[in-house]
Amino acid sequence: MRLIPLLSTVAPLLAFLLQPGSAAEAQTAPAARPAPVSPAQTALPPASLVADKIFISPERDLIAEGNVEAFYGETQLQAERVAFNKETGLLRIDGPIRINDGTRTTILANSAEMDSALRNGILRGAYMVFDQQVQLASLQMNRVEGRYTQLYKSTLTSCDVCEDGRAPIWAIRAQRITHDQQEKQLYLESAQLRLFDVPVFYFPALRFPDPTLDRATGFLVPRFSSTSNFGTGIKVPYFIKMGDHRDLTITPFVSERSRALDLRYRQAFRNGEIAVTTGIAKDDIRPDDNRGHFFATGRFDLRRGYRLRFDLKSVSDEGYLADYDISDADRLRSEITLIKARRDKLLQAGLTRYKSLRDSEPQDFVPTDIIAATYEERFFPKLVGGELRIGLDILDFTRSSGLAATATEANGRDMSRISADADWRRHWVLPYGVLAEGRLGLGVDSIGLTDDAVFEDNATLVTPRSALTLRLPMQRRTVSGDRQLLEPVVQIGWTNVSGDAIPNEASNISEFDQGNLLSLSRFPEDDAREDGLSVVYGVNWQHVDADGWQLGVSAGQIWRDNSDPRFSDTSGLNGSTSDLLLATQLQLRDELTITARGLWDKAYEVSKAEVRGDWRRDDFSLIGSYLWLQEDAAENRSDETNELWLDGSYAINGNWTAAANVRYDIADDRATRAGLGLIYQNECVTLNLSMNRRFTSTESVEPTTDFGFTLSLNGFSVKSGSKTYRRSCSTT
Repeated sequence: MRLIPLLSTVAPLLAFLLQPGSAAEAQTAPAARPAPVSPAQTALPPASLVADKIFISPERDLIAEGNVEAFYGETQLQAERVAFNKETGLLRIDGPIRINDGTRTTILANSAEMDSALRNGILRGAYMVFDQQVQLASLQMNRVEGRYTQLYKSTLTSCDVCEDGRAPIWAIRAQRITHDQQEKQLYLESAQLRLFDVPVFYFPALRFPDPTLDRATGFLVPRFSSTSNFGTGIKVPYFIKMGDHRDLTITPFVSERSRALDLRYRQAFRNGEIAVTTGIAKDDIRPDDNRGHFFATGRFDLRRGYRLRFDLKSVSDEGYLADYDISDADRLRSEITLIKARRDKLLQAGLTRYKSLRDSEPQDFVPTDIIAATYEERFFPKLVGGELRIGLDILDFTRSSGLAATATEANGRDMSRISADADWRRHWVLPYGVLAEGRLGLGVDSIGLTDDAVFEDNATLVTPRSALTLRLPMQRRTVSGDRQLLEPVVQIGWTNVSGDAIPNEASNISEFDQGNLLSLSRFPEDDAREDGLSVVYGVNWQHVDADGWQLGVSAGQIWRDNSDPRFSDTSGLNGSTSDLLLATQLQLRDELTITARGLWDKAYEVSKAEVRGDWRRDDFSLIGSYLWLQEDAAENRSDETNELWLDGSYAINGNWTAAANVRYDIADDRATRAGLGLIYQNECVTLNLSMNRRFTSTESVEPTTDFGFTLSLNGFSVKSGSKTYRRSCSTT
């Protein structure tokens, strides 16, 4: 057992223990009044010493033996024996020795001679371990001023070192390694990089960031690639720490047929952050042009609860983003938004600019600049009860073209719209558990048009509306603990649109789903509103099983007293009776989730269908979706869409993981995208091999194949994830 714990500051402790007298006297004498200490002594951090036995030797040395633990500030020392010499002020320490300096760094050694503050000294047979991952082994280690640690004839690696003498996968041998604890840097002299103990590179001098440092200037993991567009190439990112709150990453790309440079700048402010990504390239695809892009995002929290957001995008040509595998976007949307959201109030204003990258979409006929503002507030009037919502929307957009619109083409039409809306709703609980909701509303729209040869320049619409919704939620529990919910729903709605005729600009494509089943208008924008009497009927059913799985099904349909020709044939909303909407969701514990939605038309044929699935296990994951759409010229779809997306991975064993993805066009019986990946990972290295193929082509984009290769030395370059698989040292 431990006999004597002593707690004090280091200087008074040693002065008291080394007073003349025997060890027995030191243990049995009455407590003496502490001697006065100097200001320098009182400034020392608190310390404590704990051991199985502590005594004074005949040579007047303080000896601590057996499970010795010493604490000095944030530094902790563990050893088998510690001897302190009063005359020299040195500690002789016998191991095994373990020193933790209060960071994520641990020092192990066989023996040591150090000063009493553990700031200077020599350690023999020493190891330094960073973050329990990267280790440095040396014959001798010197501690200097508590800041520098010098290791001689040392080896650095993050791999497990097998006791049978087998070489690690990688290691760096150096004549001397100096660790600057304050700057968190490692400086290597006469260094060799060895793979399986075979020298592959020699560096006269080399600098590494301390693995406990989150951000440091230096090279990041390079990526080797071979593409059909640019041939064999390499990207070598260089990260520059410009302070605690900003950084810059420079990524040159050099290949057989391209020279490119990407820049990424990030800065954090007290009330927000920005990120800017830009690039410039010169290649054989457009040899006479300089190609490039500029992306910038940011957010700021302003005074009085306002928030500013911006997302800016610009590109030199239509094919640049696809050629350099930056994005699959075929339209660029840049926007600046100011928003203030409270429990009962919303204020939002923004400016948006679109740039089309589609070969079939003339830029002059696309609404380029859009100004939008929204104000909405909720009130709870005591006189009539319920909730009152009032809102105001402002929208203005322009096209570059000055060509007047016709009956079939928008051409250069510009539009301005102001919409005011009021909506009152109240809930009641009727007999037999029926839930009722009543709604009354009024919408007023004022529209201004230019460059239009069909519609009047100014128009006004007034739309009163009302609705009554009835629900009957029912629940039952089985003997086994299962729970089932059943809720039939019926809504009777009425709207009356009166005023001038206006073009349908923003509501050409409408989706029919659970989110707008009970809406009085299924058009996405207020430039189009449904008109007339409607009846909605549907049902929700859910089964929650005691074993942890659950299944939910929703169905609904709409009847109207007259059809609306503005709904397309495949929207599910054309005709006086809509298609039947059926949606379902299946969850099997935490492993599998499947959601599906479909529309069945009057002939009981599927007009739209979508299925999404997510299956995850410890060693396997699969995410996929399936989409089927009928052809519809009104939605710019001349052929049916029948596509399947799959993205999955499988852990072959503790180190190897295979991944694959595919986007397959079932209608054309061909893949549009496909990719394969193979990853090897253990405690010290990550190897990533990939192959991706894009099969689609346009006037500005050609099919490409990309082979990628990255090799990361874990512990310095990347985080190896939540799981760590260590190399086996077994010989069987």
